[in-house]
Amino acid sequence: MRIIFSLLFLLSVGLNVSARQKVFDFNTRCEQAYNAIMQLRLNTGKALLEAEKKEHPDNLAPYFLDNYADFFPLFFNEDPAEYSRKRSLRAFRLNKMEEGSPDSPYYLYTQAAIKFQWAMIKIKFDEKWDATWEIRKAYMMLKDNQQRFPDFVPNNLLMGAMQTVFGTIPEGYKWITNILGLKGSIKQGMANVNKFIDSNAPEAKLFKEESYYYYCYLMLFIVNKPEDTWDFLHRKQLDTKNNYLFALMVANLSLNNQKAAVGLKVLQERNDTAEYADIQYYNYVVGLLKLTHLDSDAHIYLERFVNNFKGKFYVKECLQRLSWFYYLEGNQAAADKYRQMILTKGGTETDADKQALKEAKNGRWPNPLLLRVRLLSDGGYFNKALSMLLTKKASDFAAMEDKLEYAYRLGRIYDESGQYDQAIAMYEVTIKVGSNRPEYYAARASLQMGYIYEKRNEKAKAIECYQQCLNMKGHDYKNSLDQRAKAGIQRVNGT
Repeated sequence: MRIIFSLLFLLSVGLNVSARQKVFDFNTRCEQAYNAIMQLRLNTGKALLEAEKKEHPDNLAPYFLDNYADFFPLFFNEDPAEYSRKRSLRAFRLNKMEEGSPDSPYYLYTQAAIKFQWAMIKIKFDEKWDATWEIRKAYMMLKDNQQRFPDFVPNNLLMGAMQTVFGTIPEGYKWITNILGLKGSIKQGMANVNKFIDSNAPEAKLFKEESYYYYCYLMLFIVNKPEDTWDFLHRKQLDTKNNYLFALMVANLSLNNQKAAVGLKVLQERNDTAEYADIQYYNYVVGLLKLTHLDSDAHIYLERFVNNFKGKFYVKECLQRLSWFYYLEGNQAAADKYRQMILTKGGTETDADKQALKEAKNGRWPNPLLLRVRLLSDGGYFNKALSMLLTKKASDFAAMEDKLEYAYRLGRIYDESGQYDQAIAMYEVTIKVGSNRPEYYAARASLQMGYIYEKRNEKAKAIECYQQCLNMKGHDYKNSLDQRAKAGIQRVNGT
């Protein structure tokens, strides 16, 4: 009898151990690990997660945060060998999350976040079909989780980001949303993102810095409120010195918002030690920022990126910029060398890469003066660009595409300088001459006019300009310009 009782006791202990509930505990150590990873101090973060796993083997949070540590290098560096080694971890981590309690709001949320992150990674490795379904599954999980736990604000952040982008998918990618059966809007999506940012819930505080990343990109590229974006950055006083991810974000926003000097300053002042991950994207951004200032060392960073980057995104654009650099330096042999490389290296997923390939096949070199003006204007050095441009008249250029670019560049400089009437006049000339041409100038001029009229609250004119942009066919940067035009119509209509 004593033996039977002993066996029953041991069995009950075994059952209790096996039935012990796994938990999602974002304790202090996990918070420290998350913060380190979001700063791109990946090894520091991973060491903390390993310590947490050993001390609290029933805590699922470190396995979830492991996915962040893998996401950033895979997304930025696009190394196929690393992807091959780590892709099986997706299923492993999803299985780990399923060991948690379905009664926890983190049960579905962590699975959705993992699927969303892997969707972004798969896009970089040309697995668009798988990425499409990953996004759909993530979105449906978040919808389910929101119904079950309406007060769990992390749902709002990811759902809001997706809804904002879904509402502005350009025609070239419309098949994605048709297959997914997903719809969104800027108004609904940004309301959800802002609900998260404004929340004081513990879960919101945990993922707060991540939300800033979503917010800034959505505000600049979709909502088109650059002033609000920069005001937000100043108010939040982001630590770009010690947070490498924030430094890269601000530099990229600067590159896309004619603030090259700001971006360079941030990257030059960041804490550059061995503790931070090696991100090749850094060289790409620095090289482009320096090129907009016509710096003599811009090629050093662009060549580092081309030589060390193992992925396909941005490669053709980077090679194009290198060819431009040497072309303006008068080194035609080097310019021809890098232009020839565009034909065989990199992919064509981005509009900039597509345009680089098209230019390389065309064989025509840009007008040197207009190219310098373009680069200076892209960097926000408007006075220097304008003084250079005004040494010429449109009639001084023989080629029609150069005459067209002259009008467009002049319009953009006036626009960015706040001289809107002069800008509209030059944009109208650009549209009249270039609406049926393959260059993007007329479509971008229509888009910019829409922005001006939207600022002036002349809604009908703004929508007319945005629609005019959408109606133009067969030009460079078609998908990205259409997305911005569609976003403009939604904003004006308040949807």
